[in-house]
Amino acid sequence: MLFPYTYVPHSIEKMQDFVDFIFFAVWSKARSRGAYGLHLFAANAKLYEVMKSFHYSDSKGAAFFNTNVESIYKTFQDLPAGAIRKLRRWYKGNNNLEGVCANDARVPLIRYTELKAAYPKLAEQLETFFKGLYERLGLAALRNKIGDIDDHYQAFMKANATGKCPFCGLSDLLGEYHSKREAYDHYLPKAFYPFNAINFHNLVPACHHCNSSYKGGKDSAYTPKDPCNKQVRRKLFYPFATQPWHVQVQVSLQPGAHESLQPNDITLDFGPPELAEQIETWKDVYRIDERYRAKLCGAEAKAWLQEVQDEWRWHDESAGAEGKEPKDYLRDLGRHAARSPYANANFLKHGFLQACAAAGVF
Repeated sequence: MLFPYTYVPHSIEKMQDFVDFIFFAVWSKARSRGAYGLHLFAANAKLYEVMKSFHYSDSKGAAFFNTNVESIYKTFQDLPAGAIRKLRRWYKGNNNLEGVCANDARVPLIRYTELKAAYPKLAEQLETFFKGLYERLGLAALRNKIGDIDDHYQAFMKANATGKCPFCGLSDLLGEYHSKREAYDHYLPKAFYPFNAINFHNLVPACHHCNSSYKGGKDSAYTPKDPCNKQVRRKLFYPFATQPWHVQVQVSLQPGAHESLQPNDITLDFGPPELAEQIETWKDVYRIDERYRAKLCGAEAKAWLQEVQDEWRWHDESAGAEGKEPKDYLRDLGRHAARSPYANANFLKHGFLQACAAAGVF
């Protein structure tokens, strides 16, 4: 991830508050609360109104909530106290996105696979509920209490106005002046991880290629399986870090390769060293090496090179009145890249043209 997003507080976060209440004040206390009923939600007035609305509705969305919340409650009633304490710890861990991304040993991260091994019936119920939550955010009874996700997106993009996808730096993102929006990526995929499907610290706008074409269904918090079918936890960039970072991208080319440049002619080095593990995760999940090499072998990179050569030719033809020598062009581009690294892919353009200069192209 090239840069972090700014987190934007919004009323839609109340949905996570509702689920927190259901988990800690309803399910976790099921052993001592008796029969399931609306009275269980009375301590949370807004959630009570939502659940009451669902109780008297015959819609599919209402049935989804009523059926799943009640069935999970009844399963919790049969769990020993130690199991409930463990589940509470897992719930808190999966929703501590900053700790998870740092691979903090004190923060547990549980997947459905581990949950199924311990509590198979409950795991199946939780999987149905949490995988279906995000798609139900637009239900009228909920929307009246938490607001609209499109409104959240507009507020989010106003606060995050670079206009570029931070996961690749290449694709434009639909912004506040568009009537449509980008999809929210579940940074920890909801296919693998329970409890955080509607936590907006785990929901990040991403371009289609990052979200669907490359990340897809990858388990971002674990390495790919090795020959022994094992995986290990790894660090990720936290998308809402309050301390920004700067990923360095250095490009080098094989001598003479610019005439018919191929991906294998390009070497990419990333830094700084203290972010090496996060960078490796980012590169693996989003196939950054492949995408940047493809960019540098494409028509736009050829146009960058042509622009330098044209400036150089114009400089010769007009005795310095118009064009620039390559060193002057690169100096000015370096200033633009430092000021606006993601406009026109300057962070990659500058590195590429420096590599061309080092390879003797101009």
